[in-house]
Amino acid sequence: MSSLPRIACAIAACIILATTAGCSRNRSNTDVGYVARDVSTLYLLAKERLDDQRYEDAAKLFDEVERQHPYSVWARRAQLMSAFSYYMAKKYPETVSSAQRFLTVHPGNKDAPYANYLIAMSYYNQIADVTRDQKLTSQASDSFNELIRRYPESGYAADARLKLDLINDHLAGKEMEVGRFYQRSGNWLASVTRFRAVVDKYQTTSHTPEALMRLTESYLALGVPDEARKSAAVLGRNYPGTDWYKRAFALIQRHAPQTAQQS
Repeated sequence: MSSLPRIACAIAACIILATTAGCSRNRSNTDVGYVARDVSTLYLLAKERLDDQRYEDAAKLFDEVERQHPYSVWARRAQLMSAFSYYMAKKYPETVSSAQRFLTVHPGNKDAPYANYLIAMSYYNQIADVTRDQKLTSQASDSFNELIRRYPESGYAADARLKLDLINDHLAGKEMEVGRFYQRSGNWLASVTRFRAVVDKYQTTSHTPEALMRLTESYLALGVPDEARKSAAVLGRNYPGTDWYKRAFALIQRHAPQTAQQS
């Protein structure tokens, strides 16, 4: 997160020297009402709003740079600064829109990895708790994976990998929450599907031991003790000292003792 302001300031700093001389005599205190202004004045005004932490005002002024001077080199810079300003204002849908517009027009630009990162972080910062719909979580995961795929050597990719670990844990938590609901409802086939997804797709997360124990429970309830034993055995091999394994082992001993003896 701390890299975002630093990168944005670097982008802005590279053009401030070119603007200072031409802007000082034309500064305006007007925000975003349409007033035709030369590009340097408009950009510097937006930068002033950004420095004053008036992020949404800054974003709208950067949008004005693009609107009033669409064919200038400033328009490209303003698009990215608009996305950053919206991000700092926590206006995440607007961030995604601005960053995607930048990528559509300038897909090969050197700042494309940063624009992709802003998109992914916008989804990431909107992730809800596991009891709610996880569409944004999936969008964050897709965006971070796309960033890693396209720019594997960038510093943003390194952070994306860390964020994906947290996202996967979150998605696994959602599967567990739904699976436990199905268990309580006696819908054992549906619970197996959810717990199986955790073991198969999110096996490196903190939810895997519980998922294996819940699979043991669900398979026993379905009357397939061999599958229950297999889940308990995997749990014992990988998490032998956990309470989840102790519970699974006790279940096997109680409900499928012959199967347990064979193992």
